[in-house]
Amino acid sequence: MRYDFTDLRLFLHVVAEGSITAGAERANLSLPSASARIRALEHHARVDLLVRGRRGVRPTPAGAALARHAREVLDHAIRLDGAIASYVRPVGAPLSLLAGSSAMHDLVPRALASFLLAHPDVDVDVAEHRSGDTARLLRDGQADLGVVLGEVAAEAGLAAETLCDDSLVVIGAPGGPLSGREAVPYAEVVEHPMVGLQDTAPLQVALAEHVGPTAAVPRHRTRAAHLGTVVALAAAGAGLAIVPRRVASVPGPRGRLDVCDLAEPWALRSLTLCRGSRSATVTHRAVDSLADHLHRTASVAAEG
Repeated sequence: MRYDFTDLRLFLHVVAEGSITAGAERANLSLPSASARIRALEHHARVDLLVRGRRGVRPTPAGAALARHAREVLDHAIRLDGAIASYVRPVGAPLSLLAGSSAMHDLVPRALASFLLAHPDVDVDVAEHRSGDTARLLRDGQADLGVVLGEVAAEAGLAAETLCDDSLVVIGAPGGPLSGREAVPYAEVVEHPMVGLQDTAPLQVALAEHVGPTAAVPRHRTRAAHLGTVVALAAAGAGLAIVPRRVASVPGPRGRLDVCDLAEPWALRSLTLCRGSRSATVTHRAVDSLADHLHRTASVAAEG
């Protein structure tokens, strides 16, 4: 037997009021409609649910059981509505995009610029996080999209869409210690003065974790807030730097660079695009469009 929520609420009101008339009023139903619904409930249940008398009604044992279970069913329905509602985006709420240091350089700004021009009525909140933190926030439904390292996305069990290669390289001024080299191990890189990001930047934290606490501590002549500044400093001869390959290839007024592979297995990386649980559950055209802009920007950069 299928139970209608309206019928269950009506039945509970009737039991609580001890009157079909009063129960109908609480349920915002006419008396004829309410009486018909109660009779239909009894017909489908094949048992009397109410004892009718001059002073009102009271539930039969079957009616008492129905009332008890009806309360549980309606309580579960309320909790279900609340759980689903937590994934529904309020009208006009901004999209949320998370990414690490590498993606925040060039990829996210360019994709964001084209998206905002194409969608003047949609706002986007952008925040920089490490891939592990981004994966957690995506799983918890606290973000719509995140640019995450491929290995982190796989470990977190996130469905990932490949964006681009993000392998790490070593860069320096032409004619310096990298001249004529194709690959350099980390232990040799840190023998030279270096420039890098601030030690709290996601890329810098990831480097520290990969090399471990026993590795030689590099001498950083300075730490910058942005990868573009790091590349410019390296090109000027201030020191060597470890950056994603695509960052070193982005055109700009930085002069020429010597670029070598970082000869470490963890230097081979890729960037992927992952969706948050909220966006995976609720279709949102703006989220899909922002994802498309990120893919197109990554493709153009790869072709260039």
